[in-house]
Amino acid sequence: MRTSLKSSMKIPWTISFLAIIYLCSLVVVYGADDVEYDEFGDPKTPGVDSSLGDAGGGAGTGPPTIPKAVQNCDGIYISYNFMGREKEYPHVTNATAQSWAFKAQLQLVNMGSTELKSWKVFVGFQHRELLVSADGGVLVGGDEFPADVGVNGTTIAGYPQADLKTAIETAGDFTQMSVQIGLKGTMFGIRPPGTPMPKTIKLENDGFKCPAPTKQKSNMFVCCRKDKKYKANTKIKYSKKKFGDLNIMYDILQAFGNNYQAQVTMENDHPLGRLDHWNLTWEWMRGEFIYSMRGAFTHLKDAAQCIYGPQGQYYQDMDFSNVASCDKKPVISDLPAEKKDDEKVGKLPYCCRNGTVLPKTMNESESRSIFQLQVFKLPPDLNRTALYPPQNWKLTGVLNPDYKCGPPMRVEASEFPDPSGLQARVVAVASWQVVCNITKPKEKQNRCCVSYSAYYNDSIVPCNTCACGCDTLPENRQCSTKAPAMLLPPEALLVPFDNRTAKAKAWARIKHLPVWDPMPCPDNCGVSINWHVDADYKNGWNARVTLFNWGDTAFEDWFVGVQLAKASKGYEKAYSFNGTLLQDVNDTIFLQGLKGLNYLIAETNGSKPNSPRVPGKQQSVISFTKKMSWNLNIPRGDGFPTKVLFNGEECALPRMIPTKSAGHRLFTGVNRFVTLIFTPVVAVFLIANL
Repeated sequence: MRTSLKSSMKIPWTISFLAIIYLCSLVVVYGADDVEYDEFGDPKTPGVDSSLGDAGGGAGTGPPTIPKAVQNCDGIYISYNFMGREKEYPHVTNATAQSWAFKAQLQLVNMGSTELKSWKVFVGFQHRELLVSADGGVLVGGDEFPADVGVNGTTIAGYPQADLKTAIETAGDFTQMSVQIGLKGTMFGIRPPGTPMPKTIKLENDGFKCPAPTKQKSNMFVCCRKDKKYKANTKIKYSKKKFGDLNIMYDILQAFGNNYQAQVTMENDHPLGRLDHWNLTWEWMRGEFIYSMRGAFTHLKDAAQCIYGPQGQYYQDMDFSNVASCDKKPVISDLPAEKKDDEKVGKLPYCCRNGTVLPKTMNESESRSIFQLQVFKLPPDLNRTALYPPQNWKLTGVLNPDYKCGPPMRVEASEFPDPSGLQARVVAVASWQVVCNITKPKEKQNRCCVSYSAYYNDSIVPCNTCACGCDTLPENRQCSTKAPAMLLPPEALLVPFDNRTAKAKAWARIKHLPVWDPMPCPDNCGVSINWHVDADYKNGWNARVTLFNWGDTAFEDWFVGVQLAKASKGYEKAYSFNGTLLQDVNDTIFLQGLKGLNYLIAETNGSKPNSPRVPGKQQSVISFTKKMSWNLNIPRGDGFPTKVLFNGEECALPRMIPTKSAGHRLFTGVNRFVTLIFTPVVAVFLIANL
């Protein structure tokens, strides 16, 4: 029997439907764009090479990829793209200890209607990142690479492209209105396939508000808009000058094709800030070199760096033997006083004081320092308008506060009196400002310390163990960096630490105190200050402050700042010092030497060959009244400082204070905690036994 062809070729409809779906999938697969993924399953950023060889940086070379969610952004668009990582050596089994080399890209686009000047972006790193480079940016704190940014994050500023113009004024030129910063570094603790992303990203410029960023697997983005309540000054072309603890101006006085003359002005605006024998350093980013200087000098003059470098290749006929500095990171210092009237390097106001910059509370005429320099440039910057300030400014002194300086910010041009004496003003060609602020020293990194004593206790509470660090101790020295400092008899304060061991052990035996084995390490501070509560009566009290200089450097025009939580307002008089109560600076008692007695000498040899060395010393009694705070309890701690500064440097305070119980000291934090816990327990016990 014959079977019809029609019936024999009939295909079930389910098979036909599946075949159609299969054919459509082939079209989608082979017709779609290729999407690449890294080894952790993260999509590679379009248009950017995800290899760790180059993160990219600088101005954008084409239209950036902006998500649809923020296409209507009318402010500053910021994105952070994680672009991959590789395992670093050494390879360890502990995931939290394994290091990874990562690469990311930070991108900014000005989608608003006003130019963004001197942009700054905060990136909240949180995985113990160590930032190795930022191509197209600098760290605002002035930290050198590699920089530890994994705890508190970091703020990045633009260099060389610090400003972002608008699409309106550039006809949509993304090379002027956007910037890409290539980030490379090391991170810890995230095992693949996890993606280590920052906590947040936000614009740090004044007048902008940033919501929480939108987070995806390997990227995050945010649109920061103008704060409607912020009133910007639209009359000025550049940013207004800001005020920090110490402000540095980099002013261009004259500009030529291949060189310019600049003036650097450092002004101390902190009432307790100070510099002694200051050293200023920065980093040239475009091959510049200092040809000559006036009012300062560089520590290294090495002509070979220029002769064998790009400078010598371009300036082949220049005599580099007289060049002030060819260093990429020159170290600059103030001239001594004898060079003040030198025709070649002196003759500048506010120069030549051997690096001393005093606070205005002491002497306003010596709160500023100035020097000038002639800078030669290299191609392609051979244009009188191609002006770039150096980056990564750092400022240090002998025993001064730790200053953290930000990047140079373009500000309104400075004005100067006409040198001819006419009633006219001369405007600088261009001006940049570097703002430096005082930072609190970390534990065991102070450079001065304080000891406590009182009339009601015959033991001295010495400076803390390793108060100023123990890194410089000789390797063969056997001492404990963790053992607490031992109580001392009063006479032990007058001898160096190495001569106190026998006195400390003998005092411990007399007072039945423990003797540590090994003994505590020294405080290693060049300057120590003893605060002694001398008397306490109904209407007032007295203290005695003694300064000890254990170093080789004498201190001229020294000062001490003392803050007491409750008792400062009762300050009456310092008998051997010149004292002032600074009510607008946290009621700080400002002490300095009287005229002719303002010199704290260095440590000297003893009167006999085998006698211990003798520190430089100055002392004064200070009287207080209780009229302003009648409820003071001096033995309980109100008579001891909460903060002490020497020449602006914050000194390490003891963790304990003397008490009226002989041979014991009060550890304030523990004492309050024990009181807080023990009092309710006693109360419950008494109630239960009623």
